[in-house]
Amino acid sequence: MTDKFIEGRIVERVDFTNSLFALRFEADLPNFSAGQYCRAGLFLGDAAPRVLTLRPYSLVNSPEDRPHEILLSLVAAAEGGVLSPHLHALTAGDRLWFGPRCNGGFTLQKIPPANTLWCFAAGTGIGPFLSLLRSTPTWEKFSQIVLVHGARHVPELAYRERLEALSCRYGQRFRYVSMLTGDTHPGSLSGRIPAAITDGRLIKKTGLMLTASDAHCMVCGSTRMVADTVSALMALGLRPHRHDQPGQITTEAYG
Repeated sequence: MTDKFIEGRIVERVDFTNSLFALRFEADLPNFSAGQYCRAGLFLGDAAPRVLTLRPYSLVNSPEDRPHEILLSLVAAAEGGVLSPHLHALTAGDRLWFGPRCNGGFTLQKIPPANTLWCFAAGTGIGPFLSLLRSTPTWEKFSQIVLVHGARHVPELAYRERLEALSCRYGQRFRYVSMLTGDTHPGSLSGRIPAAITDGRLIKKTGLMLTASDAHCMVCGSTRMVADTVSALMALGLRPHRHDQPGQITTEAYG
């Protein structure tokens, strides 16, 4: 540890596409709740002292699992990427650094009971849901869980092998729906998540209710995806969940 920062070491990387990748690492991170994020980064710059640049990344592993894991998307330097090009260059054995705490309220602790948990993810927004779905308390709290993952192309539907394992383990209690905007693929719906909520395709696909009396929805993705998905859910009568005003929608926006 340097001062208050935690040193970690890459043990494996997984490349889903040329720009979508996961880093698995060992580090003495503090205790965290499923759905929270860590701040990860590197010392950048040529002149001394070099500056530690950190960004928030949701932990993909459950609190009980090791190694730790984060899912990242490469943003080229020409497009404003400051840290991700350097993280993309890391390989097994390389060091990276972490902030002293794990943070975030995208967890189950304050979510009210419901029969069905709907998880709406776009792109790397699937990360915190993997952590939640691999945590026993999630399955103790909900009778049914639906994960809807939207991406442009098939290879961007990351972690399909883990989701298949969940399907084998939990059977009809778990439903996984993939959505694609740039490809067609057998079994996947076409288009964006908000449209499939509005036109009823998700309800038809899963056979489950999506109502204020039955469901709680967690939404994670880009700012636009989150806003559009919340609007579609509110049109069905669901409302954002706040500590002073209970509702059925919990969100986390990435950038």
